[in-house]
Amino acid sequence: MLELKFIRENLDLVREALKRRNLNLDLDNLLEIDNKRRKVLAELEELRAKKNEANDEISRLLKEKKDPKEKIGSMKDSASAINSLEKDLNNYDPLIQRILFSIPNIPHSSVPAGDASANKIIRSWGEPKKIEKARSHIELAEHLDIIDFERAAKISASNFILYKGDGARLERALYNFMLDLHTSKHGYKEIFPPFLVNRASMTGTGQLPKLEEDMYRLKDDDLFLIPTAEVPLTNIFRDESLNEDDLPIYYTAYTACFRREAGSYGKDTRGLVRVHQFDKVELVKFVKPETSYDELEKLVANAEAVLQLLDLPYRLNLLSTGELSFAASKCYDLEAYAPGIDRWLEVSSCSNFESFQARRANIKFRRTTDGPSTSLGAGARRTTEYVHTLNGSGVALARTMIAILENYQQPDGTIVIPEALRPYFNGKERIAG
Repeated sequence: MLELKFIRENLDLVREALKRRNLNLDLDNLLEIDNKRRKVLAELEELRAKKNEANDEISRLLKEKKDPKEKIGSMKDSASAINSLEKDLNNYDPLIQRILFSIPNIPHSSVPAGDASANKIIRSWGEPKKIEKARSHIELAEHLDIIDFERAAKISASNFILYKGDGARLERALYNFMLDLHTSKHGYKEIFPPFLVNRASMTGTGQLPKLEEDMYRLKDDDLFLIPTAEVPLTNIFRDESLNEDDLPIYYTAYTACFRREAGSYGKDTRGLVRVHQFDKVELVKFVKPETSYDELEKLVANAEAVLQLLDLPYRLNLLSTGELSFAASKCYDLEAYAPGIDRWLEVSSCSNFESFQARRANIKFRRTTDGPSTSLGAGARRTTEYVHTLNGSGVALARTMIAILENYQQPDGTIVIPEALRPYFNGKERIAG
């Protein structure tokens, strides 16, 4: 969330940021409402000050055993005016909050302006495989009997997955491999969070109110199935202040993720490209503002390491302003190549939100800086700032599953198990049905 004061003081900057995102929001309306609110607040504070003075005067009169009735009578009109202004203020506050929640983050200066055609390929790794008569992951899965799409739809609905046998084992191997890598090599602490979160958590990370129609919600409890582990992980520190020495904090988690994909019906109705429930290993960071863009590059490298160890060809894509998510200042997508369907598939998004999520979720840290102080020692003082938050997929399934099945397929229809995953198969080298 952008601060109202920041918008007032940097109106041209915010207008330009919205223009770069190709959005047309009425900031003049926001500022007009804000001006009215500030006038009401000024009147209210003046009346409250007069009320406090009158209370002091009444106390003095009582101590002097003088009659305070006249003074008490004069306060009645003030009390009525205060109540009226407080109601006005209570009406303005949620209106301003609603508008602020609709304003996206400001793109970083390095983000290219435009739609998807302005996305920029930063680098690529590995050569896309050319496989004669390549089968799609759907054909391979059905041939090997490792994914049952029809029974998944019978049990649940279309675009859900039922893994079987070595398919289920390959899925489990993938997220265990990723968790082991990120915790042992990249310095992340493993978390196993709830898969259901409250409205405050979804609002804190920016899914609500904008994306509510894409979420699965429990009507009776007003809880949401998580679209990503980013939500519970980021909200671990909601309404808390961290110590400077605690930062950076790195968390990783495996969760199932749930997305309704509202508005996308009819697209990729078969297979694993677009599903409503999928597994993902998430990476979340809480860092100091001055380090956040270095931390973003490290985050991307952590996700890349997964694809390199799986020996999957991929490319790194810097997203344009038109493709940037609502809360992100800068985002990279990692896209793995799938030869069976001849497509580049997004398997990871790595984003820096700067202080946008931290403001919504009220996550701060205490920094010790130079300055006079007696409690902290000579020349030291403590200030409070918002942390910067980052997150990335490290990486997401089921599209990584597509890439493995299609890149490792053999002419006889079997699948060679990537070497990095064989320890999770007790050394088994091939899925043969």
